[in-house]
Amino acid sequence: MDVMGDKATLFETGRFVQPSYEKATPDASRGEYRVEYDDDHRDNHRNDGNDGDDHRDEERDETVEAVEEARRRLAAEAGDVEAMSVLGALLLRRGELDDAEPYLRAATAAGDRAAANNLGVLLHQRGYPDDAAGWWRVAAVAGSAAAAHALGRHHRERGDEPAAEYWLRQSAEQGHVLGAYALADLLEHRGDTTAERWMRAAAERGHREASYRLARALDRRDARADDERGVSDSGGPASPEAEQWYRQAAARGHRRAALHLGTILEKRGDLKEAGRWYLTSAKDGEPRAACALGFLLRDAGDTENAAVWWLRAAQDGDGNAANALGALYAERGQTQTAERWYRAALDAGDDNGAYNLGLLCAEQGRLAQAEQWYRRAAYAGHREAANALAILLLQGGDTAGAEPWFSKAAEAGSVDAAFNLGILFAGRGEDVVALRWYERAAAAGHTEAALQVGMARLRDGDEQGAERHLRCAAGGGSAEAAYRLAAVLDARRPPQPAHELGETVHEKTECEEWYERAASQGHRRAQVRVGMLAAARGDVVEAARWYREAAEAGSRNGAFNLGLLLAREGSEPEAVVWWTRAADDGHGRAALRLALVYARRGELAEGQRWADRAVSLGPAEVAERAARLRDALRQELSA
Repeated sequence: MDVMGDKATLFETGRFVQPSYEKATPDASRGEYRVEYDDDHRDNHRNDGNDGDDHRDEERDETVEAVEEARRRLAAEAGDVEAMSVLGALLLRRGELDDAEPYLRAATAAGDRAAANNLGVLLHQRGYPDDAAGWWRVAAVAGSAAAAHALGRHHRERGDEPAAEYWLRQSAEQGHVLGAYALADLLEHRGDTTAERWMRAAAERGHREASYRLARALDRRDARADDERGVSDSGGPASPEAEQWYRQAAARGHRRAALHLGTILEKRGDLKEAGRWYLTSAKDGEPRAACALGFLLRDAGDTENAAVWWLRAAQDGDGNAANALGALYAERGQTQTAERWYRAALDAGDDNGAYNLGLLCAEQGRLAQAEQWYRRAAYAGHREAANALAILLLQGGDTAGAEPWFSKAAEAGSVDAAFNLGILFAGRGEDVVALRWYERAAAAGHTEAALQVGMARLRDGDEQGAERHLRCAAGGGSAEAAYRLAAVLDARRPPQPAHELGETVHEKTECEEWYERAASQGHRRAQVRVGMLAAARGDVVEAARWYREAAEAGSRNGAFNLGLLLAREGSEPEAVVWWTRAADDGHGRAALRLALVYARRGELAEGQRWADRAVSLGPAEVAERAARLRDALRQELSA
């Protein structure tokens, strides 16, 4: 009898599935006990040593199969060993154990190794694992890779790892994909570095779980390399090789591989393809993929479908999805529903649920309950909850109680808490300690902390250090930082030649650009300064626009300067309106200008009144001039 290459199909817990392609298997096989049957004689025209299923039987119609089975039965009854082995395997596949056993025993007695392996499968299914192992040993010694794999798994299940490794290695070295995977799993469990070789061998032959685990191993290796370089969380893309194995596993239906592949693509910005893999994984029952798909849809503006996937994930126990649903309902004002989902998140083990419940209660003014939820999350290590709790305590006047929670949150990495500690210590006059916390927050990218550090550097005369931090804060969107940075740069630039009003000079310096950035964000002093620079280069229209914007926002300097500009342009009545607004806000020069205007008009009493106002407002130079004008007006009035 010609002995052909072993044919193998996964047989587990009473039913057959497809092992080599794993179409019907779970993702993880770490704890499964997989047993295969051999069918050496399925195709006498092939001898490729492939242990994967031959799917030709699935393509035959029932009539052809019935005829073929009848032919084999006749041959088996006539004593054909090959027919007995194949018929026994066929009956075993169908679960007809009583009918299969006589044929398999007869073929085994005649020396057929596939029958010996399949007899082991049959006995294993009947609850006789030791008897099964005996027949697997017979088949494995005769060269059956599938039997060696089954025997190795049998020994591992019983804790005999040396024997398990021996037989799994025998199977793997014969090119058996499941043997290679099981050996890799055993070696990885021991921490043996050669595990990757066998995991790769199984992955290269299409084992989807091996592909996934190889990709995860490559990711871990990259993470270790980052740690060695001192990078705690690079946040960079996965290596091309890891992505390749995730893609292979995902293409074969591995839902967690599809989830990881979607994450990689999302980080890269390939949102459309990421969404497809998330959808594939979510449909296969992966709640994290359903949650991630929900966030993609939300970011695309489709909150209705996002809610559908979050609901699906939350019902499967995903706390992140439950929190997302809670936030969605909170935005809609459905606070009771929001609270229900936040509690569901908490029940799922997500501490964000308690934090979000605290936020919800705080927004509703239920401060006592908010404090309880914040405390629960903070004690569980939620750093932002610790920061929120400290703020709540501080608002209630409990400074002593707030400080430890700020410290705990800051030490856990909360940038906001570090900044808040800076404010706390600055309020106590402990500027050195405050600066230390500001610097820590600024190093993590906190805009307002960078502004505070920049201002402290300016006070200490460290202009270069101040500029560096002010640039960071200004780049982060701080209008005050942009204004102060512009002022630093402004002080350095050489004097500019004077220009007549109306003579436009288009060139702008860097400091003016920063002033304009601050001004466009509503910074009134910056608006006044931009107006002054525009006026200096002769751009009357631009100067008037910025002065007016500052004045309308409440800047008395803006109102005064706008009045000057209007007066020079011949619009004194409108100038008086703005000077009056400035003077009423305490601007001494505006009051003096009003006194002069009314004096020229002959309204001496009104002029004297504004001169008195200018004297009281100052500054000294203005007060002196206003006093002389007042005295002169008084003499005129008394004459």
